[in-house]
Amino acid sequence: MNHRTEAAPIAVTMGDPAGVGPEICAAALLDPAVLAECTTVLIGDVGRMRRAVELMGVQAEIREVSSPAEVRAGLHHIDVLQVGELPVDLAWGEVSAAAGHAAYSYIEEAARLAVAGTVSAIATAPINKAALHAAGHLFPGHTELLAHLTGTDEVSMMLTTPRLRVIHVTTHIGLIDAIERIDPPLVERTVRRGVEALQRAGIENPRVGVCAINPHAGENGLFGRGEEATKIQPAIDRLQAEGLDVAGPLPADTAFYLSSRGEFDLIVAMYHDQGHGPVKVLGIEEGVNVTVGLPVIRTSVDHGTAFDIAGRGVVKPASMVQAVLQAASLAARAAA
Repeated sequence: MNHRTEAAPIAVTMGDPAGVGPEICAAALLDPAVLAECTTVLIGDVGRMRRAVELMGVQAEIREVSSPAEVRAGLHHIDVLQVGELPVDLAWGEVSAAAGHAAYSYIEEAARLAVAGTVSAIATAPINKAALHAAGHLFPGHTELLAHLTGTDEVSMMLTTPRLRVIHVTTHIGLIDAIERIDPPLVERTVRRGVEALQRAGIENPRVGVCAINPHAGENGLFGRGEEATKIQPAIDRLQAEGLDVAGPLPADTAFYLSSRGEFDLIVAMYHDQGHGPVKVLGIEEGVNVTVGLPVIRTSVDHGTAFDIAGRGVVKPASMVQAVLQAASLAARAAA
């Protein structure tokens, strides 16, 4: 289905300009599937995108536009909304405050446009946290930054691959802090956000598996300090009482095994690595990060800036392609 006539363009942020963001954007925005489904506007830097097109060996004109209203569909061009100016000698593959500030500015502009409704969704290329912090923007990552920019109190990170979907109760905090932060209301809100996101994606009654914190889900008190009973079970009881299809708390290895067999539509991970590990094993190349709970639609690649290969024209754009396609699909459903 072609969504071009049904929604405003998808804003694609270039990410950290010293990383692989410009290169994956150059390839993804010219991908036949993306061109068939939506129009896009690249929020970034014209000069960097011209260099990225050369590196990736694709044929495209980089056109500067002053607003999303000027974007036009086409097979051989990428429309770029210029934000700020990059140093002409900005190196590939190196942390810099200049690149960190640029990445922040691209996200800031995309959020502004999305809140105003002049773009229908945001798809983001990766940023580098060290560069972001070097520029004075002290956020743990995209998720928290977008929550701040849109005035949202609480959001969740949901990773999706062709084989697995995972939503996280906590993300970018230390493990001890994560265990302390987890409580029944937070678990419940996270599950609800995940269920609502899947329902918007067309899954009417999602089957949800909730991970435990401890090995073997605590083994009836043998491991841990009863966290499953005090921090997770009350939320599951409440959700089940409302008729939601929620199971757990399950040992994490069991939950992911059952999900791999198709028994769950969504896994709820308690902390960052509990969810990210399986996703990166099972589908990082096509993985997409969806921020759930924002007032705007946001998707992202499920990989980092890959400084080790930036500027070499060898990066694979599959995750960026999927991020843009999911943004377009979610935007179309929201507009329906």
